[in-house]
Amino acid sequence: MRCPFCSHEETKVVDSRVAGDGLSIRRRRECLKCEYRFSTYEEVEILDLQVAKRDGSTESYLRDKLEGGLRKALEKRPISSEEFKRLISEIEQDIQKKMENNRIESKEIGNIVVRKLKKYDQIAYLRFASVYRQFEDVEEFKKEIQKL
Repeated sequence: MRCPFCSHEETKVVDSRVAGDGLSIRRRRECLKCEYRFSTYEEVEILDLQVAKRDGSTESYLRDKLEGGLRKALEKRPISSEEFKRLISEIEQDIQKKMENNRIESKEIGNIVVRKLKKYDQIAYLRFASVYRQFEDVEEFKKEIQKL
C-alpha cells in the first residue's frame, strides 16, 4: 500500500478491526519512511461474474452499474453513505448466493434489487421498478402502488 503523504511503497498495518457496517475491515497503517498514519478499508468484491442479458449476450458484472441504478432510484431520498454501502453489500451477498458457475441473469439481479428496495424505501422501489419492469402507462404504475 502506497503512502498517501510521501508515496513510499512500504507501509505496515498497525491495527485491524471490523468496520461499523460489519461488512468491511478498517486497517490503520503507518508509512515505514515518513511514519504518516492513515486508514484503509477492505471489503468483498465480486470477481469473474458474468451477467446474462435479456438479448442473450453476456458481460462482466460491474458494481458501478448497480450503484448507478441505485443512486438514481434513491436520488433525494434520506439515505446516508453508510446505509448506501450496506445496501450494496446486501445486494451483492444475495447475488453471490444466486449465481451458478460464476453466472447470473440480469433479470435475477433486477429482482434482488427490487426486493431490497421494496423493504428499504418504497419511493425508490417505485422509481427502480418503473424502469426495470418498463411500465408502459400510468395504470401499471397505479397497480404497483396499490400492491404496496
